[in-house]
Amino acid sequence: MTFKHFFHLRLGLWALVFLCLSCANAQPKPQTSPLPEAWHRGAFMEIFVRSWRDSNGDGIGDLQGLTQSLDHLQDLGVKGIWLMPITTSADHDHGYATTDFRNIDPDYGTLADFDALIKAAHARGIGVIMDYVLNHSAAEHPFFQDSLRNPQSPYRDWFEWRKEKPTGWDIWGRDPWVVTPQGSYLATFGPHMPDFNMRNPAVVKYHEDSLKFWLDRGIDGFRLDAVPHLIENSAKDWNDQPESRQLTSHFTRLIKSYPGRYVVCEATAEPKAYAQEDICGGAFAFGLENQIAKAAKGESDAIQKVAQYYQTSPHTLASFASNHDQFAGKRLWDQVAGNETHYKLAAATYLLLPGTPFIYYGEEIGMAGAQGLTDDPFIRGPYSWSNDAATAGFTSGKPYRALASNLATHSAALQYQTPNSLRSFYKDLLKWRNARPSLSQGTYEQATAHGQLLSYVRRWGTEATWVVINYSTQPADFKFPSSSAQPRLLYAGPSSEPFVSKQGTIPGQSVQIFSLEP
Repeated sequence: MTFKHFFHLRLGLWALVFLCLSCANAQPKPQTSPLPEAWHRGAFMEIFVRSWRDSNGDGIGDLQGLTQSLDHLQDLGVKGIWLMPITTSADHDHGYATTDFRNIDPDYGTLADFDALIKAAHARGIGVIMDYVLNHSAAEHPFFQDSLRNPQSPYRDWFEWRKEKPTGWDIWGRDPWVVTPQGSYLATFGPHMPDFNMRNPAVVKYHEDSLKFWLDRGIDGFRLDAVPHLIENSAKDWNDQPESRQLTSHFTRLIKSYPGRYVVCEATAEPKAYAQEDICGGAFAFGLENQIAKAAKGESDAIQKVAQYYQTSPHTLASFASNHDQFAGKRLWDQVAGNETHYKLAAATYLLLPGTPFIYYGEEIGMAGAQGLTDDPFIRGPYSWSNDAATAGFTSGKPYRALASNLATHSAALQYQTPNSLRSFYKDLLKWRNARPSLSQGTYEQATAHGQLLSYVRRWGTEATWVVINYSTQPADFKFPSSSAQPRLLYAGPSSEPFVSKQGTIPGQSVQIFSLEP
């Protein structure tokens, strides 16, 4: 085949893909949402169901355990839950090696359990989004197994197979092509997770139908995994290709054709681009989390970067202090070496900024990494419900994984009993974020960083809120922003010392929230 013929064939395939995409826009009547219009501007909690709560004593968290603990989340003030993969998988751990895109992993329960969770969450005003893996399946997926056994399989073109192994590829220091007797296949994330051929209209249609399966059951949206990797064009042009953005945009439009749905994408290299409304409408603010942790420790350069971030970034970004991948950092407790004051300053930093904040499960109680583990399992341990040294209150059986190293001092039960606990601090901040639209949806103005002092104004209609954070151990002088209104103190913490005067002083290592309404 000549290059010219190949080029026209490729154009023809893409034309067919996007013809199918256009046809797919003719959806059945979308399901309405029971949630408020701006529900997704509240705080989310990222939950690894396997490590959240076990309801049947097998040592593994499950959907019934999550449903039984929704009051805990409602009391905290979260408005959304992000479920790490709960579909059937081959890895029996993180869940990103999917074997059935339209069923619940038996470790977690059944579709009936899923339906019950959605109903119970909605009754509490909480939305639920789920991880969805577009880029790849598990190597154990029946479609891939058929393509592996039989080069003439109808599913052969569902995956990126080549008769001869391509050369010159390097993705994160590894050759992504896996050699078999039947040819070589592309596996960006490892041999156990072969890449789909997203140029194949049948694959696109399969994902469309899978997304609609969950939308029709009432899911409130999706976290789309690894979207910059949907299309690889060559050994050089493999990351964040234009076609990947086009496909992501298409899937987002499909999801949002259902009223009230929310999409947030994992796009580590270019989160600001993917957060634009015409692509995802939401993306995790990778890179900001590192500056948040440094700012909390009083690093002036990081405080300056935090102040500037949302001056040039979409407010649809999703901020966080840590997540389930250790490349984004350890658990916050371990990042700040157990310093609770630094911990609270980090929380205040990202919970009050623009964007949608995502709290990693256990963060709100100061949970540390799992004892004796490394890499990603270190940050994915069972939730510390109690300080029981054997079970952490997570299960009535034997936990499937080691427990948090600070279980004796930091558990949900102890946090409820302790005045001025980390959890109460998170709850206070979320209370104000939920009560004041300026903090959840407002503009970001007059942001300044003077040394170790950060301040900014958030506005929504006639409501205006001024936030001041002093990262220094010493009191700091400040001036109120230009406003016709006399500032009124709404909240002060962790220190409860009030400001002194119009040109007054804020205590060291504290946050204060003021109303600027007339």
